[in-house]
Amino acid sequence: MLTEEALYWIALHQAPGIGPKRFYRLLAAFGTAQGAWKSESGALAAVLGQKVAADLLAFRRTTSPAAEGEKVLQAGWGVLLVTDPTYPPLLKQIIDPPPILYYQGPFRPEDQLAVAVVGSRRATPRGLAAAREIGAGLAAQGVTVVSGLARGIDSAAHRGALTVPGGRTIAVLGSGLDRVYPPENRRLMAEIAESGVVCSEFPLGTPPYAGNFPARNRVISGLSLGVTVVEAKTDSGSLITADFALEQGRDVFAVPGPVEREGSRGPHGLIKQGALLVEEAKDILEALNLSYFATDELLAAKEKETEFSPVEQKIWDLLAAGETHLDHLIRASGIPAATVNSVLVLMEMEGFVTQVAAKTYCRNHHKHR
Repeated sequence: MLTEEALYWIALHQAPGIGPKRFYRLLAAFGTAQGAWKSESGALAAVLGQKVAADLLAFRRTTSPAAEGEKVLQAGWGVLLVTDPTYPPLLKQIIDPPPILYYQGPFRPEDQLAVAVVGSRRATPRGLAAAREIGAGLAAQGVTVVSGLARGIDSAAHRGALTVPGGRTIAVLGSGLDRVYPPENRRLMAEIAESGVVCSEFPLGTPPYAGNFPARNRVISGLSLGVTVVEAKTDSGSLITADFALEQGRDVFAVPGPVEREGSRGPHGLIKQGALLVEEAKDILEALNLSYFATDELLAAKEKETEFSPVEQKIWDLLAAGETHLDHLIRASGIPAATVNSVLVLMEMEGFVTQVAAKTYCRNHHKHR
């Protein structure tokens, strides 16, 4: 059941020219999506400019928020607003996160332990095997595999995760959830939705326009602690995902390949720029300080009677001063941002820390080692 305000979010989110930046600008100006939707033309123009405001007014005259919400419900998709407490915390940390995620298959707390695996649509058998093995290796350790449902490497990574009993994977689409792309992956999408999540920030009916995929790629990296690139040309969209990962403070990993292959140039270029060379899932887990943490007991948020790890202890000590912003924890600890993120996720799942505001954490004093 959608709230009345959620109906206005859905309608406003579909309006032409209203991307995340303008959406948040409207919320800041009018307080609610309903307030923005019902505002006068002059007030809208002051926020959006004349042309975008005029387009919104024209769209408003032919659109019913209630009807748009009903379409989503009839299609069977879930709607997750950025204000919802179950909205993925890592994604919420990026600049201008998607105001709305349409999804099938609920997000779970363990999806905060996620790594993206992306690469070429025209992958070699060697690349497909590497993506499958990495996907399966990550899933076997309780790490959710994120990718884009594309042909080639993306599909192989999803399938690798699905081979593991209980393995989870998230597919992020560059179209509406009712416009499966590529169409031959319809069955794979259904399999992912059964045990993981299929999601998109694009409204129902949105075709897979080329311009949608950079936005899709920022969501893939935003949901992940790190991005792994397996085979990619130098102009590949996978490198755009890697760029977003760096901007978002996430780690970048690259799987090397034969030097004579064009698909090796993207990963090799990333390695030259400082990406970590990886050959298997274990390398990624160790880089993210997850090889020890990713256990069934931890993912079930069970208390352990063992001591803090050195990284946990350093973060716990820094939180002794009280509520502390993530950026300060990263600077003061000298630990890579992705590692601090992953450890905070685990400590929060265990109940040792609480995120009291965006990127701001404090100790739970009723818990102790």
